[in-house]
Amino acid sequence: MHRDIPPSATRLYFLDWVRILAFFVLILYHVGMYYVSWDWHVKSPFAGTGPEAFMMLSSPWRLGLLFFVAGVGASMMLRKLGTASFLHRRSVRLLVPLVFGMLVIVPPQPYLEVVEKLGYADGYPAFMGLYLQAYNGFCREHCLILPTWNHLWFVAYLWIYTVLLGAITGMLGTRFDRIAARAGALLQGWRLIALPAAVLALARINLVEHFPTNHSVVGDWYNHAMSFLPFLLGALVARVPGFWTRPALLRWQALGIAATGWTLLVMWNAVTYDVVGPQVAAVIRAIMHAIYALLAWSAIVAACGFAARHLDRDGPARRYLNEAIFPVYILHQTLIVVLAHGMKPLRIAPGTEAVLLVVLTVSLSFGAFELLRRAPVMRPLFGLAPRRRDVAPAEEAAPPPPALRQPADVQATAG
Repeated sequence: MHRDIPPSATRLYFLDWVRILAFFVLILYHVGMYYVSWDWHVKSPFAGTGPEAFMMLSSPWRLGLLFFVAGVGASMMLRKLGTASFLHRRSVRLLVPLVFGMLVIVPPQPYLEVVEKLGYADGYPAFMGLYLQAYNGFCREHCLILPTWNHLWFVAYLWIYTVLLGAITGMLGTRFDRIAARAGALLQGWRLIALPAAVLALARINLVEHFPTNHSVVGDWYNHAMSFLPFLLGALVARVPGFWTRPALLRWQALGIAATGWTLLVMWNAVTYDVVGPQVAAVIRAIMHAIYALLAWSAIVAACGFAARHLDRDGPARRYLNEAIFPVYILHQTLIVVLAHGMKPLRIAPGTEAVLLVVLTVSLSFGAFELLRRAPVMRPLFGLAPRRRDVAPAEEAAPPPPALRQPADVQATAG
């Protein structure tokens, strides 16, 4: 029988592993974005629709999963540190890398984007002058917003949600724990899957077609709903004793629901109005929005359930990777964009090229981390806690890498 995991007495090692494994899926997905027909910063000459069904294996749920896990970690830290100390620590760990990333790490991405899409030829120094002046003249179907945070949007949103959670718990006090207890009493058995999925389905049905994801905070209501709701739910269930046995018991059922939802989603994406007609398509579209939400939440339950059942263990690998994931997250997308652009003239077969991109991105990201972790000045710029002599690396959880954009979410203005 699966043993229970105390909600606050011990570190939830399995959630660290969820974050770590999601990061490696993230690299695969961002490499995949170079080869699919969806808009991205740079595109392969071999880009097409073939890999898109496999990209959809993770795109519906990874964002929600990582915000859910972040909510759990934030809630546990709030209980341990108190509101003021928690907000100060998280603001330093999130905002410093965000500003540094926008000024130093991210700019090569929009630079190569305007080189490839608009034929910009004035060089990187000239581009940086325009970038820092918030130039808005790089336009095609829409204008590129500069400066940009591109893939670091997740850090900005996580900070916003962190502040909101601190404000909520500060105002509610012990009532937050009572609300968590009521939520825990409700989310048992089949309701653990059905009720959150129903809330997310309502959000998707009512918002997704009116507020397309832009990653720009303002007007991004659909993305906020699908991100903050899992974050808040994670913060609540973190206070529920015995909660983690529940997804562990439902892991196979949740995986089956998610797999079925993915199958239906892929089939629906292959349907055209010529087959079903526009009126029928409108009805089915609303149903598919609900199935999408059910798929997403079921995958989150399955991921947490399997991890709680099989990955609740500590060790040197977890400690190393848990410290590495935030710096590697900051670096990885710029590496992919630069490497993909540089390899394009070689005309390597796309399958081989994709493997090379993955290997090089992982190697260079972790190689850079090995240098950064040894440089005290650089550590805070990449979200690493100050290194104390004779003390193991800080175990405060760094924010997880962002879940990736769905096809409709890809915006040149937001990354």
